[in-house]
Amino acid sequence: MSRRYDCSDPDQRAMGLADVVIAIPKYELVVFPTDTVYGVGVDAFIPPAVTKLLEAKGRGRDMPPPVLVGTVRAATALVDTLGPYGQDLIDAFWPGPLTLICRANRSLSWDLGDTKGTVAIRMPQHPLALELLKQTGPLAVSSANRSGAPAATTAAEAEEQLGDSVGVYLDGGPTEGNIPSTILDLTTAVPRLLRRGAIPVGRLRGVVGYVATDGEPEPDADAAEAEQKAETKPEPGTATGTASGAASGTEVKPEAGAKPESRD
Repeated sequence: MSRRYDCSDPDQRAMGLADVVIAIPKYELVVFPTDTVYGVGVDAFIPPAVTKLLEAKGRGRDMPPPVLVGTVRAATALVDTLGPYGQDLIDAFWPGPLTLICRANRSLSWDLGDTKGTVAIRMPQHPLALELLKQTGPLAVSSANRSGAPAATTAAEAEEQLGDSVGVYLDGGPTEGNIPSTILDLTTAVPRLLRRGAIPVGRLRGVVGYVATDGEPEPDADAAEAEQKAETKPEPGTATGTASGAASGTEVKPEAGAKPESRD
């Protein structure tokens, strides 16, 4: 039987977080809000729990979940290297809706699925999620919905889809939106966009100078940025930066086998 906590009430919030700390080592699934949509998570270092998560989602090992962390230090312990761009991106966008794919730390004993030696990491910008992650450590987290179904923006929507497969529901109220995190692959020679999301490509290029893209249509967040840029277009003859302009016309498809998580 699932337990649900209304985290707008301080006492319920405290009880819910305490329950999560007990539930995670027991392989139980936990639903909680993030800065994008609701997520469902398990201990990233317990392979049977990860399998249970994938089964609840109706998903195979070919789509491994990303790992959410509560601190940058926790993230760096999970990867072999952040590469030449990772730290700058973390400084600019974490906590926030940016997922980074890096080479996984080979000394770690875990099994997230068919990751091909990589791990997708993110630090969400949500107070309840961060508090939870600092108590539990890194969690393998997927969006709290059945595979192919709409992402849940409330605990009730998550419960409607996942039901009693989840042990604990932390109800933090509606999430701010349903635009997923942007996914950036740092395992290639240049940063490669695998999924457009809440952070526009232009902002990424403002940090790293070059991002290879696959030509996907812009989501609402990018469209708004493009419109804003059009409105503030410089007068003829005004100097502009060259880094983002050099990258804007280049389209590169994601590596074969690199399958980003569906929503979070």
